[in-house]
Amino acid sequence: MNSDTTQWADLASRSLGASVIYANDELFADRENLIKPEDPVFQPHTFGNKGQIMDGWETRRRREPAGSGHSDSAIVRLGVPGVVHRVVVDTSYFTGNYPPEVSVEACGAEGYPAPAELAAAQWTTLVPRSAVAGDARNEFDVAVEQRFTHIRLTIFPDGGVARLRVHGEPVPDPRLLPATIDLAALENGAVVTGCSNMFYSSPANLLMPGLARVMGDGWETARRRDQSNDWVAVRLSCAGSVEVVELDTSHFVGNAPGWAALGYDGGDLMARTALQPDTRHRFAVAGGPVAEQVRLDVYPDGGMARLRVFGMPTRQARAALADRFLRLLPEAQLATVLGAAGLAPDEAAWKAGSRGGVADLPPRAHERFRLVRNNP
Repeated sequence: MNSDTTQWADLASRSLGASVIYANDELFADRENLIKPEDPVFQPHTFGNKGQIMDGWETRRRREPAGSGHSDSAIVRLGVPGVVHRVVVDTSYFTGNYPPEVSVEACGAEGYPAPAELAAAQWTTLVPRSAVAGDARNEFDVAVEQRFTHIRLTIFPDGGVARLRVHGEPVPDPRLLPATIDLAALENGAVVTGCSNMFYSSPANLLMPGLARVMGDGWETARRRDQSNDWVAVRLSCAGSVEVVELDTSHFVGNAPGWAALGYDGGDLMARTALQPDTRHRFAVAGGPVAEQVRLDVYPDGGMARLRVFGMPTRQARAALADRFLRLLPEAQLATVLGAAGLAPDEAAWKAGSRGGVADLPPRAHERFRLVRNNP
C-alpha cells in the first residue's frame, strides 16, 4: 500500500472538518493549532499574557519526578475516517520546550461521542512511545489496516507540538452515502494517482470538500512554453454511472485554462470545451457511462479550483464499499454496527471477532447499507 503523503490526505486537517475535541492542558498555546492546514510559523519576541506566542499546542511544565509516567494528551476527531498510513508529529519552532517522547493511538466509534465516552473506547497503538526531535517533522509509518475515527496524541511528560498530520486513505460509511454521490470527492475515497505538474499547488486540492476560498485552495500549474498540455488523473471512489461533471475555475481569473476535457477509462465524459475564468461550469453527461478513473486535461495550463464527478455507484461497487467498510472496522465498533443491524449481542460479538463483511449482515440490514437498489 502506497503511503506517500503527496497521495494520501491529511485526515486530521481542519480543511476536512477535523476537530480537537479534548486536551487535558493547553495553558501556553491552543490545542486547535494542531490541525491547522497551513505550515506553522514563528515570530520571535512576540509575547502575550502567557509568554511567547507559539503556533502549536503547548502545555505547562509538569513538576512530577522524571520517569513517573505523567503525560499530557489531546484527542482529534478525524474530519474523514480512514486507514492511517503515516503520522507526522511536527515540533517546528519548539526547541527548548518540545516533548522528548510521544505516542499515538486510534479508535473507531459510532456517531459523535464526547471525550468522556471515548475514555472507555478500545484504543489501538499506531505509534508506540517514541523519542522525537525538537524543531523537526517527526514521521512514523503505520501498518495497522483498520478504519479509525479518532486519534489520541500523548506527549511525555509535557511541552509543545506545532502540528499533527494523519495521512491516510478515506473509507466512507456506506450507510451515509445517498444514491448519487460525488465520485471524485476525497471524503468518499477518491485519490489523485498522477499529474503532469503541480508547481504552485497540489492536485489533491481538486477533490477537497466545499468551495475554494482563495486561488491557493485549488490546483495550479506552471506556465507552459511548449505545445503540450497539463493533466491530472483521479481514481474515483468506486465505479459509478456518471450523470454530471463540474469544472470549477473559481478565483482563477488571469490564469484559468482556456479549455478542458474529461476522459475516463472507456472514452470521453466531456470533449474539449472552452472554459471561462472564475466560473463553476456544470455539464450533463449523456447515457450515464460507468467510470472508475478519470483524467482531466487542461489546455494549455493554468488553475482549477475543484473537480466534481456526480454519479450513481453500481450495485457491485456499493456492495464492495460496504464489504470493505465492515472488514476495516475495529472489532468493538464492528460489533456495535452488527448489533444495530439486528444481530443478537452474542452473535454480533462472535461475527465481529471473525472479521466478517457484507455476508454477516442480516437481510433486513441490506437496505440500510443501500445494497438493494435498481441502479446498474
